Amino acid sequence: MKILSIGECMAEFSPDEQLGKFNLGFAGDTFNTAWYIANNHADVNSAYFSKVGDDELSDQMLKFMSDNQVDTTYIKTVAGSTIGLYLISLVDGERTFSYWRNKSAATFLGQNVDDVGNAMMKQDMIYFSGITLAILDQNSRKNLFSCLKSARRAGKKIAFDPNLRPKLWNDKKEMCDVIMAGANLSDIILPSFEDEATWFSDADPMSTLARYQNVGAETVVVKNAGDPVSFWSQHGTGTYLVESVEKIIDSTAAGDSFNAEILVGLLREIPLADAINNAANLAKKVLMGQGALVKISI
Repeated sequence: MKILSIGECMAEFSPDEQLGKFNLGFAGDTFNTAWYIANNHADVNSAYFSKVGDDELSDQMLKFMSDNQVDTTYIKTVAGSTIGLYLISLVDGERTFSYWRNKSAATFLGQNVDDVGNAMMKQDMIYFSGITLAILDQNSRKNLFSCLKSARRAGKKIAFDPNLRPKLWNDKKEMCDVIMAGANLSDIILPSFEDEATWFSDADPMSTLARYQNVGAETVVVKNAGDPVSFWSQHGTGTYLVESVEKIIDSTAAGDSFNAEILVGLLREIPLADAINNAANLAKKVLMGQGALVKISI
């Protein structure tokens, strides 16, 4: 089984217990999902598609990926470029971020349509996000959409997390229009209700389900923080009650880890309710860990 995640992995500087000291790591929404797949499912080839620079920091990131069983075969190098980075502030388990990512190598990931298309055709499932779309210029986005269409016609499953981040877009209309265009190409859609309610004015999770169902998705799973997960597929609809977490240590990547278990479950064709159960259990453990990438035995 093969899953290709597409997007941007960045250098992460997180605060150490010692004031003024930071630790270097690597993370990013779709990469986090690829990492959780690779670290918890040895029988699934979890590959990443992106672009990096030709500097030492990029080399360190590629080594980190390979050391963590993420397939880097499809990652290309942009001469004279580097990767994006972000700085973390953490208060009561909630992170805030400061970014430096303009013209990072990953923003060029969609420029060569042959690179993207060839990578997709070797997979069983392709996963991308709203952040993947937000960092691309219009031509690169058009190339990515064209490749997704071809992959879907070839029988590849397309999975999409809208992951709405308005600061990455020119305005709300552009964000919402492009997000729905991405959804229109997808079989599996994994939105978060809080974001969807804010930017699409969805009254409740069922409204979010219906909106994505109407663009042709065959599976929609609506995450909702600690509230019930709502889901719909061609086999039926329902909700999953999420167990409470006594103390959230760090909320980073809980949704990304959740997505990892949904994708693997659907690829294995297990019942959707079982996949959601696995996803919720993993996300709970991630919430009680530190950082985006938490080593967990499942």
